[in-house]
Amino acid sequence: MANNKKAKIKVLYLLKILQEETNAEHGLTMSQIIERLDAYGIPAERKSIYSDLDILREFDIDIKTYQRNPVEYAIERRDFSIGELMLMVDAIQSCRAITEKQAKTLITNIKQLATNHEQHLLDRRIHVARRIKSQNSSVFHAVDAIHQAIKAKCKIEFSYRKIGLDGKPCARSKSKTHVVTPVAIVYEDGFYYLTAWNEAHNTLSEYRLDRMMDLRVLESAPAARNSEIAGFRYDENKAIMFGRFGGEEVVAILAADADKVEIITDRFGSAATFLKSNDQEALARVKICKSEQFFGWIASMGKKVRIAGPESLVEEYHAYLNYLLED
Repeated sequence: MANNKKAKIKVLYLLKILQEETNAEHGLTMSQIIERLDAYGIPAERKSIYSDLDILREFDIDIKTYQRNPVEYAIERRDFSIGELMLMVDAIQSCRAITEKQAKTLITNIKQLATNHEQHLLDRRIHVARRIKSQNSSVFHAVDAIHQAIKAKCKIEFSYRKIGLDGKPCARSKSKTHVVTPVAIVYEDGFYYLTAWNEAHNTLSEYRLDRMMDLRVLESAPAARNSEIAGFRYDENKAIMFGRFGGEEVVAILAADADKVEIITDRFGSAATFLKSNDQEALARVKICKSEQFFGWIASMGKKVRIAGPESLVEEYHAYLNYLLED
């Protein structure tokens, strides 16, 4: 009776076998298919398997017959190529917003989309500079909860953690919680950031999701409504921020040594407009958010990249450097 029940779903086991073990390079012969089905306790004859293969093809499963010696059968077209799966794995491994455990779980799930012959190709670890994983395992929950609040048009409440003198995370203030209206989530520089309306400060503020603790959706607290929230759009052409630190938007002219132009293109991409210059250096016009983090980035470049204008920005940068030299 048990075998008879399995026989009724033989076509599903056949699909499972072909999905797990075959691709354009690796097929299964009819004898091998019969052996695999037998291992599941399903007796099968060639004629019934031919019929099942036709059923799967009618269901738009791309099963090919390869005239090899002997003839082999395989699923050729897949939802994702091995190259696309590798790209997913690399992106997950380099994502700083999730924990190591979450990354391993996601990669294990992705590997199920590859054949048995290909899965070992996904067991790789690319080198990622400053590979620092989040210690907060609730980021996924936070993303879901915030989207739920945005859809329900209500507020959220959370505390914001900091790292104590012992190196361990703790609430920034045991008595202080943030109650805000979530507006949008952006993923940048390996982290998720929430843009939210903070009524206490009467402004839009940003919060890093992996630093949130005890996040709750306040279904009974309706979201704030105003023109700034209604008009908020994430602007791809907005001035470049450094580490998500905002500041006054200014147009800066940067000069880079002739052999270091990539520093500017790597940081600003197509947002940089290159100006006529000489053979020794390149000049680029960029829009930035003026902040100490921007000045710190310039300082880290030494003399390879410098601020060429406007003069007011050059003076502020020099004042910043002098401030650092003060006792």
